Amino acid sequence: MTSNTLQFKTNFAVSSKIEPFYKGGKVQISKDGKYIFCTCGTKVNILDIATGRVSHSIEQDDQEDITSFTVSPDDKILVTSSRALLLKQWDWRENKCTRTWKAIHTAPVASMTFDPTSTLLTTGGCDSTIKVWDVVKQYCTHNLKGSSGVVHVVEFHPDISRLQLFSSSMDCKIRIWDLKSSKCVSVLESHYSAVTSLSFTPDGNTLVSSGRDKICTVWDLKTKTPTRTVPVFETVEAVVLLPKQGDFSKLGVKSKEPHFITAGSKGVLRVWEASTARCVFTQTVSARPQPVEVGGGEEPDEHSLTHCLLLPATNRIATVTAEHNFLLSDLHTLVLEQQFVGYNDEVLDVKFLGPADSHIVVATNSPQLKVFDLATSNCQILHGHSETVLALDVFRTGSMFASCAKDKTISVWQMNIETGVVCCVAKGSGHANAIGSISCSRMKQSFVVSGSQDCTIKVWDLPESLETRGGSPEVLHARVTEKGHDKDINSIAISPNDKLLATGSQDRTAKLWSSADLSLLGVFKGHKRGIWCLQFSPMDQILASSSADGTVKLWGLQDFSCLKTFEGHDASVLKVIFVSRGTQLLTSGSDGLLKLWTIKTNECVKTVDAHEDKIWGLHGNKKDELVATGSADSCITLWKDVTEIELAEEQAKQEDQVMKQQELSNLLHEKKYFKAMGLAISLNQPHTVLMVIKGILANEDGTEQLEKTILKLRRDQTESVLRFCGVWNTNARNCLEAQAVVQVLLQHESPEELLQYSGVRAALEGLLPYTERHFQRISRLLQASMFVDYMWQNMRLTGNASCGENQDEEMEDSSLGGPAPSFTIDPNPSMGLDSEGGDSARLEEAERRGRGEVEEEEESSQQEDVESDDDDVSAANKGVKSRQVGSPEEGKENIEPESGSEGGSDSEEPMDERENEEQKLVRRETEARPEKMTAGNQAETQSATPRTRVMRLRR
Repeated sequence: MTSNTLQFKTNFAVSSKIEPFYKGGKVQISKDGKYIFCTCGTKVNILDIATGRVSHSIEQDDQEDITSFTVSPDDKILVTSSRALLLKQWDWRENKCTRTWKAIHTAPVASMTFDPTSTLLTTGGCDSTIKVWDVVKQYCTHNLKGSSGVVHVVEFHPDISRLQLFSSSMDCKIRIWDLKSSKCVSVLESHYSAVTSLSFTPDGNTLVSSGRDKICTVWDLKTKTPTRTVPVFETVEAVVLLPKQGDFSKLGVKSKEPHFITAGSKGVLRVWEASTARCVFTQTVSARPQPVEVGGGEEPDEHSLTHCLLLPATNRIATVTAEHNFLLSDLHTLVLEQQFVGYNDEVLDVKFLGPADSHIVVATNSPQLKVFDLATSNCQILHGHSETVLALDVFRTGSMFASCAKDKTISVWQMNIETGVVCCVAKGSGHANAIGSISCSRMKQSFVVSGSQDCTIKVWDLPESLETRGGSPEVLHARVTEKGHDKDINSIAISPNDKLLATGSQDRTAKLWSSADLSLLGVFKGHKRGIWCLQFSPMDQILASSSADGTVKLWGLQDFSCLKTFEGHDASVLKVIFVSRGTQLLTSGSDGLLKLWTIKTNECVKTVDAHEDKIWGLHGNKKDELVATGSADSCITLWKDVTEIELAEEQAKQEDQVMKQQELSNLLHEKKYFKAMGLAISLNQPHTVLMVIKGILANEDGTEQLEKTILKLRRDQTESVLRFCGVWNTNARNCLEAQAVVQVLLQHESPEELLQYSGVRAALEGLLPYTERHFQRISRLLQASMFVDYMWQNMRLTGNASCGENQDEEMEDSSLGGPAPSFTIDPNPSMGLDSEGGDSARLEEAERRGRGEVEEEEESSQQEDVESDDDDVSAANKGVKSRQVGSPEEGKENIEPESGSEGGSDSEEPMDERENEEQKLVRRETEARPEKMTAGNQAETQSATPRTRVMRLRR
């Protein structure tokens, strides 16, 4: 167990992500109330309300921004329009585009909607035209002209039998179009600003319109006149009518008259009675500061609502804020039930929250804090700061955390463990500038330390029991303040025993302080740029620091010296934490990389390309198995330690490999080649497959057996074998097996079928050059073998010519001590008979040495007359050579040595006599033959050895 606990981490994998899914634009909810459709650049994201995750994502192929979309009432068809002036019809559940056609508009489509039957689609464009499409028969049915400016609202009348279409454009008028005559039958004028939405009563006789002129108008569609103008005193972006069925008494509804809900710039829902123009109910949002009116009475739009949608199937109402947050409330009480964040902006810090780390708290580029439930992605938005929150830190218990912001204040937050609701319990102020770092005590919830851009450090003591009094948080006062650095303080860390604290600054130094009285204990110098983060080791007296110089350093707390330096990031290292009980480091940088380091070896174990922008937030949970990162790309990623999982998988893989190897050995031993080849292919062992093929070809019927085996393989196995052949063919020793496999494939597969193989082009490109090289090599070998055969045939002819004569002299040769050579080859016949007799003398000497070697090998019973015979043979050899050079006379002249030459010796006269005697004997033999010598006889005579001729003449 101990070894498993202390196992070094080697890898992290993405467990889940919280990504932006809405950046503004149209929002629509499915009829069953399960999915939210919203635009995000070039995509339409489909959010599953139950899980809070994006289940589908529809993206344009042309990478053009989507300008509008709509979903049919039966939830089957999704139609999108883009800036490319194309309309696309999607089966969104299958993520498949079923149809694409031109919008005919000369400008992008601004609005679109379906009729209640899901057969007619209308589009309103920026070119002031409206077009109606039959999506079943796929043609344009109407082209309505007459609007002024962008047509941003289009709605069908709920009673399809009327075939009426309502539209509004930038001229602030509502037009009613009769689709039977394709004409505008009425124009409703009441608003002095853009009309934002239209809502119909179920009977279709009453219409409520809302506009940015802060009024809502109730219209009687029978008379086409306004019956009531309701001043709402806010810019209204959406209006919906309450259904007649249901108990809405909690909303102040006491009559059967139509009531409608408005959503606008005040950020709350309000219920209005249409007949009396009276507001009967206003939604209350807990923990939100009251809007502060500015010049002209306008409210800031950070909390304003941009969309309002009814979910009748689930009795809920959905609203969208200007900050791209989705709020789902109960329709009967307007109490907030669920909240999703569509866009986080730049994430500045992230921490795990809760006793079991079930939540994360995120500081984004806004005054609000966001607390996410990791199980459901439900988000609680916390209001407490008036400017951007810069840093967070969590106490050891996990239920309380602190935050600091640009508004020069700190806040302490408490989480209700049972309900998960977070509220502010304490606030403190006193810094003269933005507070960029904060740290909480580790052992008890006793104090908080903050560092500001005013270069000061403050210690804030917390009461033993923090309780809200009358809903207002307690006020905190700084116990001690100290000017710590010459520049901004970027990071503060508190030691595990709460006795020490360290600060890192933009002045490139880190300092160690006593937490009791903020007395300076030491200074850490060594970084070349500002320090971004500090962290105490949980096990050793070591401090880790990360800097903008791209390095991470470990410092000893005893002598304040640098113990180790880790280099690997190409940019600033923004965060550093200890993992694996202080034996490893995890760092994040502005290059978007996450790096894992082993302290003992100074080695970077793993580098993960985690984000596309700076990673400002990095935190690990208590169990040391999850890591959360937050980046400027507005993504929050949860990373899971997969070291043990990978080790288990690797071990299981090795065991499986061993079993398969054993099985493969058994199959090879039993000569079950087909199964052995399939198993070797699955193990990706080209050499083993080659051995199997060689084993098959070693049999008598190996070619046929190989052919049957190859044809039995599956398609993917054949592709692997073909890929292996490209490797085998590079070696001359294995090219025959590769060519045999290729031959089988070429004989039984058509070119069209071979081209369907994956990777066949690359395999052929590798096979062709080496195959040509092998062919050239074999061609050269064939030529050389033919030349050898030619030489052998000539040697056989020469040997056969002298075979008969050798048989005659066998008896005499045996008496001489052994057989004589059947023929001799003069290595340099043209030079062997030079003048001066020098070469002749050398030849005689060589012949004497040869005779001496032969005589030593002869038996002891040889007679003395053998020597004389050998002398005669030597003389005969010289005579034959003289005849091979030219005519007998020429040879005679060449053989005669000149006086004074090296060839002149005491044996010159006997040699001449023997040569003359030999010539006479040859002449007699020639004259004695009655038949005429043929060319073959001449060749035979010339090729005969001198010994043979002498023996023949003697007989």
